Amino acid sequence: MSYLKYLDCLVRERLREWPQHPPGMLKRGSLPGAWLRGRPSSEPVGAANPFLKFPGSNRMRTLPDGLWLNFGGTPVEPFVDIFAIEACATLPNLLDKRSRFAPSTQSLLAVCPVPWLLAPAVPNDEVPRWKATGVMRRAPTVPLVLPVRDIRVMYGLRDAHYEGFARNQVPHAHEYFVPMRALTDENGADNPALQDLMSRACAAANFMS
Repeated sequence: MSYLKYLDCLVRERLREWPQHPPGMLKRGSLPGAWLRGRPSSEPVGAANPFLKFPGSNRMRTLPDGLWLNFGGTPVEPFVDIFAIEACATLPNLLDKRSRFAPSTQSLLAVCPVPWLLAPAVPNDEVPRWKATGVMRRAPTVPLVLPVRDIRVMYGLRDAHYEGFARNQVPHAHEYFVPMRALTDENGADNPALQDLMSRACAAANFMS
């Protein structure tokens, strides 16, 4: 296995240990919402994990290393806010991933496959994900496709790339950057510095409290 492939696998293994709610992420006021970790999921459902796509596209899918979905709205008009994590071992990979989340006039969609919705969010829990979303009235028979209202993305970079980017580049408002080790460390979700950064990676950070 190449080092880059090993790094990808290690990041996903660590993220699988993170909670259903992004660690440190603040909730905006008293607005309802249900966070669920979409990628990587606890069970080996493989291709049945949620993914992102543009309307009308059947091939160009975005499969982040980490993806959390915050379901909101009502059964009549549901939506989802997303927090994604991308481990970028090379600069070309970073440029490709950034382009997928760049601001656009085209709507981004989150697709939740039926097997993922029917499975419990936590192993040995009887509550299926579709109930936990709070926006579904009955068990699904077709994938749940929701418009993405808000996007926040965290990129993990190797040390040399991280230092160069921090020194010379300006992130977009929805982007956050960390050294790769923040994603590969054991118990990374308990890292106070990471939690502090993620507490600012949400709409709540734009309002006076």
